[in-house]
Amino acid sequence: MTATDHARELVQAAAEAASDKLATDIVAFDVSEQLAITDAFVIASASNDRQVKAIVDAVEDKLRAIGAKPIRREGERDGRWVLIDYGDVVVHIQHEEERQYYALERLWRDCPVIALSAGIGADGR
Repeated sequence: MTATDHARELVQAAAEAASDKLATDIVAFDVSEQLAITDAFVIASASNDRQVKAIVDAVEDKLRAIGAKPIRREGERDGRWVLIDYGDVVVHIQHEEERQYYALERLWRDCPVIALSAGIGADGR
């Protein structure tokens, strides 16, 4: 089983919104084979707490515009790592230090990477 088309649409929208707010190292994984609770993860980095919040706001606005509402959101108060759960997709916006420390890519490295639109990805944006 692979991520649904709907999940892939949400992944692309979230990645584009994060990129628009200058998130770095944006990557998406198809975790549908490993987890029963979601199809995909989007992970993006921000250089400071304010940028984390700006990226979170942009992702929520973009996904709301296509009819997706978050089921839950965690970590917003600290502004270092915000998780937004959309059911089919979980978006992780992390401060660069948290990203390096927790290394989610290492945990999910056996999962297929979801290709993102041109200009978005782990190459810096």
